[in-house]
Amino acid sequence: MMGVLLDPALAPAADPRYRADPLADDVVNRILADCDGEERYDAIAIVNRELAAWTGNGVLDGWRASPATPLRIAAALEDYLRAASALPAWADPARIGAAEAVFVEMSMLSCTLLFCASLPECYVPVDLASVLHTAGQLEQHTDYRVRSTAAMIFPVMLRGGLTAPSGGGVAQVLKVRLIHATIRHLILRGNPATVMAGGEPGATLAERAPEGPGLHRALYARGWDVAQHGLPINQEELAYTLLTFHYVFLRSLRRLGLGLTPAEEGAYLHGWNVVGHLLGIEPALLVDDMAAAEQLFARLQARGRQAANAGALPYGAADPRPALAAALMGAMQDEIPLRPLKPFPTLLTRYLCGRTNARELGLDGQVSLFSRTLFVLCMGAVRGIDWLVRRVVPGFSISRLVSRVLGYRLTVKLLMDQTRPLKLPEALLNGIAETVQAWHHDPKAPAWMNRIELRLRPDTSIASRKQP
Repeated sequence: MMGVLLDPALAPAADPRYRADPLADDVVNRILADCDGEERYDAIAIVNRELAAWTGNGVLDGWRASPATPLRIAAALEDYLRAASALPAWADPARIGAAEAVFVEMSMLSCTLLFCASLPECYVPVDLASVLHTAGQLEQHTDYRVRSTAAMIFPVMLRGGLTAPSGGGVAQVLKVRLIHATIRHLILRGNPATVMAGGEPGATLAERAPEGPGLHRALYARGWDVAQHGLPINQEELAYTLLTFHYVFLRSLRRLGLGLTPAEEGAYLHGWNVVGHLLGIEPALLVDDMAAAEQLFARLQARGRQAANAGALPYGAADPRPALAAALMGAMQDEIPLRPLKPFPTLLTRYLCGRTNARELGLDGQVSLFSRTLFVLCMGAVRGIDWLVRRVVPGFSISRLVSRVLGYRLTVKLLMDQTRPLKLPEALLNGIAETVQAWHHDPKAPAWMNRIELRLRPDTSIASRKQP
């Protein structure tokens, strides 16, 4: 299919929706450009086997593909690591360490906020939600989405994840970056640079191709209207997603009355900016403070919802956002035993993300008066009691206790259960398990609250993990 040369008025060079990741896109194009039919998917399978060997940061230095790998694929992957694995010159190991300390202290809260804030906010821009929907019908595979997200967050933010050879953050981020480029190549049926230049191949129209079984064939079959929706997983969407991981997390802590110091917030933003660099996000789309993050987030989210408000959805399909959000809420509700408490994840998401976003995600439906009243009373009581008692006991926080216990449950049930989709590497799983076991003690809480938390949290021992 002939490409369509885009009108510069539709895709100005300054518009990040029409820019992707030239480094990773060129690597994938070197691997797939000359492949037809099944050769394309065979090449992707070979790449996936090679990526499985990227088990830690120390492996990346001087890595070589296996002898059985075709030379063009081996050379492309080896060149990619040489070009992409170095931290930026501005990376500050001390601030990265401070970000890791925040995560270690707040990580159980982070799991709760991932479900009730970061992922829901990620679904608000309709183009981004459509890519997530296309990439495996994710409303039917919520476990996969959550586990794949955790597979990046934990290696990145655990001790030494970005700075130590024994860490795994750099290796995992570079895998994700290459996966993004592969998705773009398949949806566009070619290199984004070629599509933007109007050459062949390219899928600049929302046409469908014959679809076969499997994720990669589904991506290739869809097609994409670049002129209307920009490139899939473009710079704007990458920057927005990064904001959901650091800015939305920090904003949610503030809304729960658990805000960090400015220095801690700055360090957390810095650590994730290093991740953004490794993901191929342009420096102009990285932010250094909460005020700048708030402005950028509001601007990107407003632009991201314009297509939905105009009714211009990719593929002309129904809005995918309510189904994605409903599946996410359902996954949490399944882990809450008491029926009156099952709506709490939806109510917490409304509180953290706001009414407008909740409505666009389809989370503004009727909730029983009893559950709503109980939630409001609990939130009010928790905030009031915390404020009052903290004047005498500085580390007292019921909010932290409840969020940590819920985070434990979500981590153990949805991440450490190997019978769920996307089996996590054993090294990563062991690291998560060992770290979770160390979270039995909250250093800011009184001893008696730690004893309560220890009684309420589920078993996190490695031996207790479910195996397939």
